Amino acid sequence: MPNQVHRKSVKKGFDFTLMVAGESGLGKSTLVNSLFLTDLYKDRKLLNAEERITQTVEITKHTVDIEEKGVKLKLTIVDTPGFGDAVNNTECWKSVADYIDQQFEQYFRDESGLNRKNIQDNRVHCCLYFISPFGHGYDKAAANLACSSSLYYYF
Repeated sequence: MPNQVHRKSVKKGFDFTLMVAGESGLGKSTLVNSLFLTDLYKDRKLLNAEERITQTVEITKHTVDIEEKGVKLKLTIVDTPGFGDAVNNTECWKSVADYIDQQFEQYFRDESGLNRKNIQDNRVHCCLYFISPFGHGYDKAAANLACSSSLYYYF
């Protein structure tokens, strides 16, 4: 029985969602591209300093299908451009925590429904928070993000 489950899982493939958060210029894109040997950020528009000051946290998703040694992986990178870039970052963590909560609640609703065969798992499986070596470091925004309810219950 375990071999059948293993073969079925490998044939179907896996979903993995990675969230990266942190200020601009800390190497989030470089790390993701290096880890998965792909360029997820080909069409990225870099903002100048004036645009970054007023920018709010905007959540973007990049999806790529990776196959290695017959194992399929649907990788979704959730990027948070604008996180920690503003002058006042007291509330920047809320949109990220709300996004995590929404994905968790959607999965729970789908799993509680009648048709559970084709549930798409968009929950955030891993969140990498990049801490700046200069300036603020581990600030209140990071602490709030780490202590949000969905991260506490899910991780």
